[in-house]
Amino acid sequence: MQYKINRFVYWLPRVLSLLFILFLALMSLDIFSMQLTFWQMLLGLFIHNIPTLILLAVLIISWKYEIVGGIVFILAGLLYIGQMVANVMIYSFEWYMLAYSIEFAGIALLIGILFLAGWYKKKE
Repeated sequence: MQYKINRFVYWLPRVLSLLFILFLALMSLDIFSMQLTFWQMLLGLFIHNIPTLILLAVLIISWKYEIVGGIVFILAGLLYIGQMVANVMIYSFEWYMLAYSIEFAGIALLIGILFLAGWYKKKE
């Protein structure tokens, strides 16, 4: 039973982070709905996918070093919460902003906690 739990703790953050990265990449496809030239669209797609590429690099590194994934995903979640708080202070509060915060920051925080749990289990 312990072996199954260890495998679960090992694979869950990796699978969730891969799904999260794919979701972020999918959200960047809204660039195609704009009336842009090819080069503007390519640049916009690259700019939209910078966080996705960073998190993909972090996932590759944290596949072996789970502490890196734990720290970076938690920082990404906190950074997104800070960004949402700044947007609320600059503009006004909208309920969908709270849903976005829970969706993006909550998932990133959960993945970070799961990476840290796997790192802790491996350390034992």
